[in-house]
Amino acid sequence: MAVDDAHRRAAGLKEWAGLAVLTLAVLMISFDMFVLLLALPGLSADLGPSTVEQLWILDIYGFMVGGFLGTMGMLGDRIGRRKLLMAGAGCFALASLAAAFATSPEMLIVLRALLGIAGATLAPSTLALISTMFTDPRQRGVAVGVWAAGFTVGAMLGPVVGGLLLAHFWWGSVFLLAVPLMVLLLVLCPILVPEYKNPGGGRADLLSVALSLGAMLAVTYALKQVARHGWEMSPVLVGIAGVALGVIFVRRQWRLDDPLLDPSLFRSRSFSVMLTGLLLFGIVGAAGMVFITQFLQSVSGMTPLRAALCLVPGMVVAALSSTVSPVLARRFRPAQLIGWGVLGVAAAYALFTQLESDSSPAVLIIGFVVIGLCEGPLLALGVNLVVDAVPVEKAGSSSSLAQIANESGAALGIAVMGSVGAAVYVSNLGSGLPPNLPEHASAAAGESLAGAVAVAPELPPHQAAELLAVARDAFTDGMNVFAAISVALLVLVSILVMTMLRHVPPTGRQPAPASSPEDTTAAG
Repeated sequence: MAVDDAHRRAAGLKEWAGLAVLTLAVLMISFDMFVLLLALPGLSADLGPSTVEQLWILDIYGFMVGGFLGTMGMLGDRIGRRKLLMAGAGCFALASLAAAFATSPEMLIVLRALLGIAGATLAPSTLALISTMFTDPRQRGVAVGVWAAGFTVGAMLGPVVGGLLLAHFWWGSVFLLAVPLMVLLLVLCPILVPEYKNPGGGRADLLSVALSLGAMLAVTYALKQVARHGWEMSPVLVGIAGVALGVIFVRRQWRLDDPLLDPSLFRSRSFSVMLTGLLLFGIVGAAGMVFITQFLQSVSGMTPLRAALCLVPGMVVAALSSTVSPVLARRFRPAQLIGWGVLGVAAAYALFTQLESDSSPAVLIIGFVVIGLCEGPLLALGVNLVVDAVPVEKAGSSSSLAQIANESGAALGIAVMGSVGAAVYVSNLGSGLPPNLPEHASAAAGESLAGAVAVAPELPPHQAAELLAVARDAFTDGMNVFAAISVALLVLVSILVMTMLRHVPPTGRQPAPASSPEDTTAAG
């Protein structure tokens, strides 16, 4: 980020306290994306959603966050980043309160969508405010690392806190925690966080918002339906329409004076490479959380609380990794830290390809710790590279794009990878179902492993045991396929980062003179 040396100053206690408030906001964003993972079995028993409705309950939040981030980033630059943050926090609290008492799958999907729109107001504001609060590159690197750790901790705490709540309350209780935390943010933010806005930041283009959101929803829906039902005409046509909307969106951005997504930002190699890396990593990471938590509960037979506790070691290691990585980046090149870290994550997913339905939960616990240890450099340093690539007045827009990549990747991972796993599950379940199985039990098991687990207590013991054995094997096969795909994606990310960003120096050191236009960023 181009900041004149004369304007750089060391951040004080107030800025670090303000960082804690901003981290609280991003913690809740990822917390709410993952909080339903352990509540899914109870939610399924209560509301009775279909497999497709389950996936929409999980991923509509991420779709809306990703779809509206660009608009909210530009809006924050124009009306004030702190103002937008506080407005989003208030809406987030109200939507969470309503979601806790949803009475149907459709109602919960709508409320999760509203939560996603509110979450989109929080994400770009927090990172953009950090860029103005911390002008020293080394301090800003640490601050971004803490901010990234907030996302990681939120993703991990979702299942953990969800497990604790579900041990004593109904599934809707997992939403209520957001209410007091958002109120706390509303009280502390005006005291500790300074306002910043760029009056020349442009105006929001509602047509671009509609085009980007429509493209994302249509393409992901098509991929999900094709993975589950094959190449039927309807999802293929929807997918083609989504691609067409995406093309129209990109062409429109080149023509606008104030684009929702500024194409000139992608002239920076660091910017474009790290956005790609965050997107691909988001696909793997979010889907991995779904598979891991469902394996612990529905395959290993753990209670939500026990499954959540299995994630605690990885959660702690992940938070430490994100905060330590910026310090290591002062001595080592980011490309090497990120690249080797991603390969470490790939090694953990390679281990998951060998899982069987009777594998010890220790395999998942160890693998999850390795993931937490190795993902820190990408999440902390990658986001910092994106923010550093643009001038301060565009921090809101660049922050929103970083989050679009991350959140969209997470939503696509849950939808697409979840659908791949579901397709393998249905295919392998096949004729392995016990004979004379009641029609409603067969239908429930055919929907998902959670459905098989829910209906098993209604069956005779021998029939229930046979059904669960077949369903658990089928789910594990789906998880093996997902893990193999993940290894390939992660190796691709590692190679991309280590080859394309090898010129980036350690934090605080001057970069070498740019040798080609793509190494620089257009200031306009």
